[in-house]
Amino acid sequence: MAAKKILMITGDFTEDYETMVPFQTLLAVGHHVHAVCPGKKAGQTVATSIHDFEGDQTYSEKRGHNFALNATFADIDPADYDALVIPGGRAPEYLRLDAQVISAVRHFFEAGKPVAAICHGAQLLAAARVIEGRTVSAYPACRPEVELAGGTYADIAIDGAVTDGKLVTAPAWPAHPAWLSQFMSVLAA
Repeated sequence: MAAKKILMITGDFTEDYETMVPFQTLLAVGHHVHAVCPGKKAGQTVATSIHDFEGDQTYSEKRGHNFALNATFADIDPADYDALVIPGGRAPEYLRLDAQVISAVRHFFEAGKPVAAICHGAQLLAAARVIEGRTVSAYPACRPEVELAGGTYADIAIDGAVTDGKLVTAPAWPAHPAWLSQFMSVLAA
């Protein structure tokens, strides 16, 4: 597969595994990934959080690593990218309030480019109003947002993923093998 230029939109308290694993995996197979956050520049970091499943009614949250951004959000043009990755965690909750982020997300759908979103990344998809009529997986607590945005919530196993056209979604980081495999298939098509 030819190398693709991929944009990753992330932010403070993004889920650690859902940011670092796809970033490193996509780089390892030869793609170019630019990780950006509104209001931050290349070389700055975002704080990550680790969401773990420890038998409670929801995930627990712990402080993760500092994830270094390698591009500046203010300098990117979504038209320059072949695909978009949206990690989960707490970041989508506040990123969905940024009009430029919403515009960037919409660009990928309007241009028919591949998009991968995991966990709470569905909050950005719902806010961008791009999931109407689509089947979307997300962390179960995001089900109401998916449905209110006109999507069909895919109630799948925590380690599963679903592809609807060029959109690949998954409920949480245990789905990385399925999610990344399906996304790479969409990238190669």
